Amino acid sequence: MKQIAKMAVILTCLFHLSVPAVAADVNLSVAASLKEVINELSDRFAKQHPGVKFVNNYGASGALSKQIENGAPSDIFIAANLEWMDYLKNIKLIDSASITTFTYNTLVFAGAPGKASAMQDLIKLDRIAIGSPKSVPAGEYAMEAFKKAGLDKQLGKKLVMAKDVRECLMYAERGEVDGAFVYRTDALLGKQAKILFTVPQELYSRVTYPMALTATGRKNSYAATFFTYLHGDEAASVLARYGFAAR
Repeated sequence: MKQIAKMAVILTCLFHLSVPAVAADVNLSVAASLKEVINELSDRFAKQHPGVKFVNNYGASGALSKQIENGAPSDIFIAANLEWMDYLKNIKLIDSASITTFTYNTLVFAGAPGKASAMQDLIKLDRIAIGSPKSVPAGEYAMEAFKKAGLDKQLGKKLVMAKDVRECLMYAERGEVDGAFVYRTDALLGKQAKILFTVPQELYSRVTYPMALTATGRKNSYAATFFTYLHGDEAASVLARYGFAAR
């Protein structure tokens, strides 16, 4: 009986040794325009850390922040402007000490060739897509540019609202609008819509992507390690390849 009991203990130990460790989830809430970059970086990191499983949630920064506020799991938040990061910081759902800048982008107008070549040409168009300014930073940047260019009243009835910058690009790709205000990196992914002009930087605030650990994410060691990884050379190389600016 003693030998049987001893063998049972040995078999139990071997069984536990053979069972892989439970995967550690890292929940990411990321601006839609960073989808390809974060997919690639999270895949690379997961290969280097087999125990990590990423759950990537992409969308408009405003929508993502509201989801986090309402209890959606999130360890790292990357927004497309400072406003929504500050929103979560003010209600103490962000680890304030971890807030930093991930990357930068540029606002462009994309559509079928020949539609427009400058801001003033927009007056001649019928339908222009922008992300809904209430939740989509690209839409906020576009509205800021319209106002500074003195075009906001003339363009008001021409605007078609999209839920995020990728939907905005999709409208232009399908020819459902004359053009769309999107980030340069999104426009580079387009097949039908091409960059018609770059919005002058003096017309809008610089497109900045702040990132931070959430209040729950700071307790997740894998999330903290990935957060550090996002500051490294490998991440910088991937960002540059997709057209994002380091500074």
